[in-house]
Amino acid sequence: MKDSRLHIAPTKDNSDIPFDLLELADPSRVRINEYLKTGTCYLAKVDSKVIGVLVLHPIDSTSLEIKNIAIDESEQGKGYGKELLGYSELVGRELGFEKLVIGTGNSSIGQLALYQKVGFEMSRIEKDFFINNYPEPIVENGIQCKHMIILEKVLRK
Repeated sequence: MKDSRLHIAPTKDNSDIPFDLLELADPSRVRINEYLKTGTCYLAKVDSKVIGVLVLHPIDSTSLEIKNIAIDESEQGKGYGKELLGYSELVGRELGFEKLVIGTGNSSIGQLALYQKVGFEMSRIEKDFFINNYPEPIVENGIQCKHMIILEKVLRK
């Protein structure tokens, strides 16, 4: 990784959870609270300012899922998202996971491109995931978010 001012560390307790950032990637506070119960939340800071967030959750003994990843809108396009993805790989390898999994909406064009650029491969589609799990329609890039696209990356040691 390049020399960066980004510092990533797990949250100390649930009092410092940046819900504003988590909600950039997932508009459901209910769903966020559910995966925060069993996942680990990491804060990405530049100097002392929190500019990003990452939540990792073990699916099983071999797979680690990125449940949420977000960068403050004012800091996007600077490579921090790519650094957080790299960090999630490092954590996954250190914990002995074989695979990293991430899901995103069919309308999340930028995220789909980023994940594939860093080596994630499309695995499957969960049809109507966002229609069935979110009360309000989600629209990104002028496209209704209906389906969850699941991508995976093998973590080689």
